[in-house]
Parts: sequence; structure tokens; C-alpha cells
Amino acid sequence: MTALLEARNLKKHFKLAAKWPFSTPPKLHAVDGVDLVINAGEAVGLVGESGCGKSTLSRLVSRLLDPTEGQLLLEGEDIGRLSTARFARSEQRRLIQMVFQDPTESLNPLFSAFDLIADPARMLLPRAGKAELRRRVEAAAQAVNLPLALLERLPHQLSGGQKARVGIARAIVVEPRLLVLDEPTSALDVSVQATVLQLLDQLRRERGIALLFVSHDLNVVRLLCSQIVVMYLGQVVERGPSTEIYANPAHPYTRALLSAIPTLRPGKLERIKLEGDPLSPISPSSTQCRFCGRCPIERAQCRTSMPALRELAPGRQVRCHFAEEALTGLPAAV
Repeated sequence: MTALLEARNLKKHFKLAAKWPFSTPPKLHAVDGVDLVINAGEAVGLVGESGCGKSTLSRLVSRLLDPTEGQLLLEGEDIGRLSTARFARSEQRRLIQMVFQDPTESLNPLFSAFDLIADPARMLLPRAGKAELRRRVEAAAQAVNLPLALLERLPHQLSGGQKARVGIARAIVVEPRLLVLDEPTSALDVSVQATVLQLLDQLRRERGIALLFVSHDLNVVRLLCSQIVVMYLGQVVERGPSTEIYANPAHPYTRALLSAIPTLRPGKLERIKLEGDPLSPISPSSTQCRFCGRCPIERAQCRTSMPALRELAPGRQVRCHFAEEALTGLPAAV
């Protein structure tokens, strides 16, 4: 079975200014050799601290950035070889749509809700007539439970939850196969977040739309996603089924992340505090683990050998020389 979207050794390096004339410019390794598989109708959560490369990876998947290296396959066809400009004019553009973090900032304040939703359809479905366009917009609005009476309103006349629904309707109006969601609930109240998450899960189940959900909120990811991908300094350090990772994380960084989730459950073990400073993502060493200097189970081997992303169990992968020790030698995170 061919995956809906597959990334193979995907990299994005940004050149920086050279420190001295005629010297080799350093590179910021924002995404550094990521492999990712998303199947149709699957919800994949992408988590990690700020600066780990989540947003850059989501923009690569959305084809808003050109990769430095690697392949990006959409239903078996390499779309990474197309420039962003060429991909924007291709028929495949409508198959991958993005929902941005702040609905207020991502909506044109001069457009009505109808025009905001219709805009992608006008660009990506140029043969659609006015009647077809209105049908699509109204169907998308109804799919996200946005009253049709609100379609003539401007963004400032809508609530935060209504603007979030406009953003989702705008993404699904062209019938995509994959939605890339970059922190779509972070700007919303908790009560509104729950409603939006239920809506996204409903769209996934009823329409078979796959979701790549980028978030800092691990509780939100836990509710929505069946698969979890954990990133640290541009690399995937752990991935697998969400139930297994939340129950027993294998990478020390994942354990520290999960230990920070607030809970009222009695008996929760003390939060794992990471000492030291993170390594620089600028021209990082290829012969040491990126988690060196912060890892509570660090050994000499970690400073001389980069761990590979290896299979720990069927469907479970981890980038750590001593993952088995992490499973048993550190306090449980959840």
C-alpha cells in the first residue's frame, strides 16, 4: 500500500553570512534528514520545543519551502523536485492544504468570509463557475458548522472560534487529501479548542483527510493523533503509536517533555529537569548525539557517535544508543 505522503531523508539548511571574507558560510540545519510517513485518514502529531524544526518541516511538507536535499513523495510521486512556484501551479497543489496558527493574522481583513473560503477554489479550480463556487463554499461552511448567514461578514465581525472555522473551511474547499495544521488551536480559548479538535477529528473520519498536527500542547496531540513524531534540533528522535509513547517513552528527551504535562493525578513523579544548554543547530557535529549536554543518561559513546533512528519494536523507532536504559532507568514520565 502506497503512503499518502512520504518524506525520505528530507533536509532544509539555511545559509548564513560568512564570518570572514572567502570563508565557507555556515549553515543552519533546520531539518536534518527526516523520514516521515503519513497514510490516508491518519492523524500524525509533530511535537518538540521551539526551534526543533517543526514549523520548517510543516512548510516543506506543504511545499511552501524548497528542500535542500531528500525526497517528498505524494502518492508515490516526488513533488520535492518541483520548485514551490511550479508546484503552486500544478494540479497536486490542492491535495495539500495548510491551516495556520493564528486565524486573525492569516485572514485578509478586507475579504468577507465567503471570499476568504472561495479564494483557494478560484485559484486551484479555475474552471469552476459561479454556481459551482458558491456550492463548494457553502458545503465547506456547513462541514465546519459555520452558519451560512456569517459568510458575508468580515473577519473582525467574527469570534475567534468562527475565524478558526473559516480557516479550516478555506483549506477543505478544494477537497484536499492532507491538512497541515501549524498550532491551529494555540490562539483559542480552551473551550473553543475542544470544539475545533472535535471538528478536525470528524473531518478526518468522515472524509478520510490525513492530518499533520504541529503543536506544543502535548495534551492536545494526545487527544487527536494516533501517531507521534518527536523532533529535537532538526532530527526525529522518536516516533510511534501515541498510546505507547505516552505510556512508556523511550528517548530521554521525550520523557522530559511528557513529564512537564500538568496533571492533577496523585502520585505523579517529579518533573524531569534538563540541565545544560542545547547544542547549536548551526553546522552541528555529525559525530555526536544532538542531545549531548542535556541528556541525563549521556555516555562517552554519545559524544563520539551519532545514534541512528532504529527500530525498538514493530512500528516504534528511537534515536538513542541507550533507549532500553531510558525505558527502565529513568522515572516514568506519565
